[in-house]
Amino acid sequence: MEQRDNWLSWAVELQGLAQAGLYYSPDPYDRERFQRIREISAQMLAGASGLPPERVADLFCCETGYQTPKLDTRAAVFREDKILLVQERDGLWALPGGWVDVNLSVKESAVKEVREEAGLEVTADLVIAIQDREKHNRPPHAFRICKIFLLCSYVSGTFQPNLETVASGYFSMDSLPPLCQGKTTAQQVQMCFDAYHADHWVTLFD
Repeated sequence: MEQRDNWLSWAVELQGLAQAGLYYSPDPYDRERFQRIREISAQMLAGASGLPPERVADLFCCETGYQTPKLDTRAAVFREDKILLVQERDGLWALPGGWVDVNLSVKESAVKEVREEAGLEVTADLVIAIQDREKHNRPPHAFRICKIFLLCSYVSGTFQPNLETVASGYFSMDSLPPLCQGKTTAQQVQMCFDAYHADHWVTLFD
Protein backbone atom coordinates (compact mmCIF):
# COMPACT_ATOMS: atom_id res chain seq x y z
CA MET A 1 0.00 0.00 0.00
CA GLU A 2 2.82 2.43 0.83
CA GLN A 3 4.48 1.81 -2.55
CA ARG A 4 1.16 2.41 -4.33
CA ASP A 5 0.69 5.65 -2.41
CA ASN A 6 4.19 6.77 -3.44
CA TRP A 7 3.48 6.09 -7.11
CA LEU A 8 0.25 8.07 -6.90
CA SER A 9 1.98 10.97 -5.15
CA TRP A 10 4.75 11.05 -7.78
CA ALA A 11 2.22 10.91 -10.64
CA VAL A 12 0.19 13.77 -9.15
CA GLU A 13 3.32 15.92 -8.71
CA LEU A 14 4.52 15.22 -12.26
CA GLN A 15 1.09 16.05 -13.67
CA GLY A 16 1.04 19.36 -11.77
CA LEU A 17 4.50 20.33 -13.00
CA ALA A 18 3.65 19.37 -16.57
CA GLN A 19 0.36 21.26 -16.50
CA ALA A 20 2.05 24.43 -15.26
CA GLY A 21 4.81 24.05 -17.85
CA LEU A 22 2.29 23.68 -20.66
CA TYR A 23 0.50 26.80 -19.51
CA TYR A 24 3.46 29.09 -18.90
CA SER A 25 6.20 27.95 -21.28
CA PRO A 26 6.38 29.87 -24.60
CA ASP A 27 8.96 27.49 -26.08
CA PRO A 28 7.33 24.87 -28.36
CA TYR A 29 10.07 22.32 -27.65
CA ASP A 30 9.62 22.70 -23.90
CA ARG A 31 5.87 22.37 -24.35
CA GLU A 32 6.42 19.12 -26.22
CA ARG A 33 8.53 17.82 -23.33
CA PHE A 34 5.93 18.90 -20.75
CA GLN A 35 3.21 17.15 -22.75
CA ARG A 36 5.26 13.95 -22.71
CA ILE A 37 5.73 14.25 -18.93
CA ARG A 38 1.98 14.63 -18.59
CA GLU A 39 1.41 11.49 -20.63
CA ILE A 40 3.90 9.57 -18.47
CA SER A 41 2.14 10.72 -15.30
CA ALA A 42 -1.16 9.40 -16.67
CA GLN A 43 0.50 6.09 -17.56
CA MET A 44 1.89 5.83 -14.02
CA LEU A 45 -1.55 6.42 -12.53
CA ALA A 46 -3.13 3.93 -14.95
CA GLY A 47 -0.58 1.31 -13.89
CA ALA A 48 -1.29 1.92 -10.20
CA SER A 49 -5.08 2.04 -10.53
CA GLY A 50 -5.76 -0.52 -13.24
CA LEU A 51 -7.84 1.99 -15.22
CA PRO A 52 -7.35 2.31 -19.00
CA PRO A 53 -4.75 5.01 -19.84
CA GLU A 54 -7.22 6.95 -22.01
CA ARG A 55 -9.74 7.05 -19.15
CA VAL A 56 -7.06 8.28 -16.75
CA ALA A 57 -6.01 10.97 -19.23
CA ASP A 58 -9.60 12.20 -19.50
CA LEU A 59 -9.91 12.49 -15.71
CA PHE A 60 -6.37 13.44 -14.80
CA CYS A 61 -5.05 15.63 -17.63
CA CYS A 62 -8.04 17.72 -18.60
CA GLU A 63 -7.25 21.03 -16.88
CA THR A 64 -5.10 23.99 -17.84
CA GLY A 65 -3.25 26.61 -15.84
CA TYR A 66 -1.51 26.20 -12.52
CA GLN A 67 -2.60 23.06 -10.67
CA THR A 68 -4.50 23.85 -7.46
CA PRO A 69 -6.50 21.67 -5.03
CA LYS A 70 -10.17 21.00 -5.57
CA LEU A 71 -12.59 22.15 -2.84
CA ASP A 72 -14.87 19.71 -1.02
CA THR A 73 -17.41 20.84 1.59
CA ARG A 74 -18.76 18.73 4.45
CA ALA A 75 -21.71 19.93 6.55
CA ALA A 76 -22.12 19.10 10.24
CA VAL A 77 -25.81 19.32 11.17
CA PHE A 78 -26.88 18.42 14.73
CA ARG A 79 -30.22 17.63 16.34
CA GLU A 80 -30.59 16.40 19.92
CA ASP A 81 -26.81 16.00 20.22
CA LYS A 82 -26.64 13.69 17.21
CA ILE A 83 -25.00 14.38 13.85
CA LEU A 84 -26.58 14.03 10.43
CA LEU A 85 -25.08 11.43 8.08
CA VAL A 86 -26.28 10.36 4.65
CA GLN A 87 -26.05 6.84 3.22
CA GLU A 88 -24.63 6.52 -0.27
CA ARG A 89 -25.55 3.88 -2.82
CA ASP A 90 -22.61 1.67 -1.81
CA GLY A 91 -24.11 1.40 1.69
CA LEU A 92 -21.50 3.58 3.41
CA TRP A 93 -22.25 6.80 5.29
CA ALA A 94 -20.75 10.29 5.22
CA LEU A 95 -21.33 13.86 6.20
CA PRO A 96 -23.41 15.49 3.46
CA GLY A 97 -21.23 17.38 1.03
CA GLY A 98 -19.39 17.42 -2.26
CA TRP A 99 -17.43 19.54 -4.71
CA VAL A 100 -17.81 23.30 -4.53
CA ASP A 101 -19.59 24.40 -7.70
CA VAL A 102 -17.73 26.92 -9.83
CA ASN A 103 -20.59 29.43 -9.56
CA LEU A 104 -21.17 29.07 -5.80
CA SER A 105 -19.29 30.04 -2.66
CA VAL A 106 -18.17 27.45 -0.11
CA LYS A 107 -21.09 28.45 2.12
CA GLU A 108 -23.63 28.26 -0.69
CA SER A 109 -22.30 24.90 -1.83
CA ALA A 110 -22.56 23.39 1.65
CA VAL A 111 -26.20 24.49 1.97
CA LYS A 112 -26.94 23.16 -1.53
CA GLU A 113 -25.35 19.76 -0.81
CA VAL A 114 -27.41 19.26 2.36
CA ARG A 115 -30.56 20.16 0.43
CA GLU A 116 -29.72 17.74 -2.39
CA GLU A 117 -28.44 14.81 -0.30
CA ALA A 118 -30.64 15.06 2.81
CA GLY A 119 -33.65 17.17 1.77
CA LEU A 120 -32.97 19.71 4.51
CA GLU A 121 -32.75 23.47 4.57
CA VAL A 122 -29.87 24.61 6.77
CA THR A 123 -27.77 27.67 7.46
CA ALA A 124 -23.98 27.45 7.38
CA ASP A 125 -22.70 29.22 10.48
CA LEU A 126 -19.06 28.40 11.23
CA VAL A 127 -15.98 26.95 9.57
CA ILE A 128 -14.89 24.03 11.75
CA ALA A 129 -11.76 23.06 9.84
CA ILE A 130 -9.89 23.31 6.57
CA GLN A 131 -8.06 20.04 5.95
CA ASP A 132 -5.69 18.61 3.37
CA ARG A 133 -7.51 15.40 2.47
CA GLU A 134 -4.25 13.48 1.98
CA LYS A 135 -3.42 13.97 5.68
CA HIS A 136 -6.73 12.58 6.94
CA ASN A 137 -8.56 10.35 4.44
CA ARG A 138 -7.80 7.15 2.55
CA PRO A 139 -7.38 5.91 -0.08
CA PRO A 140 -5.26 8.59 -1.80
CA HIS A 141 -6.92 10.57 -4.58
CA ALA A 142 -5.53 11.51 -7.97
CA PHE A 143 -6.21 15.19 -7.20
CA ARG A 144 -5.17 17.17 -4.17
CA ILE A 145 -8.32 18.08 -2.27
CA CYS A 146 -9.02 20.74 0.35
CA LYS A 147 -11.87 19.67 2.65
CA ILE A 148 -13.85 22.40 4.40
CA PHE A 149 -16.06 21.39 7.32
CA LEU A 150 -18.89 23.75 8.27
CA LEU A 151 -21.12 23.75 11.34
CA CYS A 152 -24.68 24.14 10.10
CA SER A 153 -28.07 24.70 11.74
CA TYR A 154 -31.24 22.82 10.83
CA VAL A 155 -34.08 25.00 9.55
CA SER A 156 -36.65 22.67 7.99
CA GLY A 157 -37.24 19.63 5.81
CA THR A 158 -37.04 15.84 5.79
CA PHE A 159 -35.11 13.33 3.71
CA GLN A 160 -36.13 13.15 0.06
CA PRO A 161 -35.19 10.40 -2.44
CA ASN A 162 -32.44 11.58 -4.76
CA LEU A 163 -29.76 10.38 -7.18
CA GLU A 164 -26.86 10.43 -4.69
CA THR A 165 -28.09 9.05 -1.36
CA VAL A 166 -30.56 6.40 -0.24
CA ALA A 167 -31.13 7.37 3.40
CA SER A 168 -30.18 9.78 6.15
CA GLY A 169 -30.05 9.60 9.92
CA TYR A 170 -28.75 11.20 13.09
CA PHE A 171 -26.08 9.37 15.06
CA SER A 172 -24.27 9.72 18.35
CA MET A 173 -20.51 9.40 18.41
CA ASP A 174 -20.69 5.93 19.96
CA SER A 175 -23.14 4.56 17.38
CA LEU A 176 -21.64 5.58 14.04
CA PRO A 177 -22.51 3.42 11.01
CA PRO A 178 -19.85 2.21 8.54
CA LEU A 179 -18.24 5.34 7.11
CA CYS A 180 -16.93 6.11 3.64
CA GLN A 181 -13.34 6.75 4.70
CA GLY A 182 -12.51 8.73 1.59
CA LYS A 183 -15.12 11.33 2.55
CA THR A 184 -15.65 11.13 6.30
CA THR A 185 -13.68 9.48 9.10
CA ALA A 186 -14.63 8.92 12.73
CA GLN A 187 -11.94 11.44 13.70
CA GLN A 188 -13.57 14.06 11.48
CA VAL A 189 -16.98 13.33 12.99
CA GLN A 190 -15.48 13.68 16.48
CA MET A 191 -13.98 17.02 15.45
CA CYS A 192 -17.46 18.19 14.43
CA PHE A 193 -18.89 17.10 17.79
CA ASP A 194 -16.10 19.00 19.55
CA ALA A 195 -16.91 22.14 17.59
CA TYR A 196 -20.63 21.77 18.30
CA HIS A 197 -20.03 21.49 22.05
CA ALA A 198 -17.40 24.24 22.25
CA ASP A 199 -18.25 27.63 23.75
CA HIS A 200 -15.80 29.26 21.38
CA TRP A 201 -14.39 27.22 18.53
CA VAL A 202 -11.19 28.19 16.74
CA THR A 203 -11.06 26.97 13.15
CA LEU A 204 -8.53 24.17 12.63
CA PHE A 205 -6.41 24.08 9.49
CA ASP A 206 -3.49 22.10 8.09
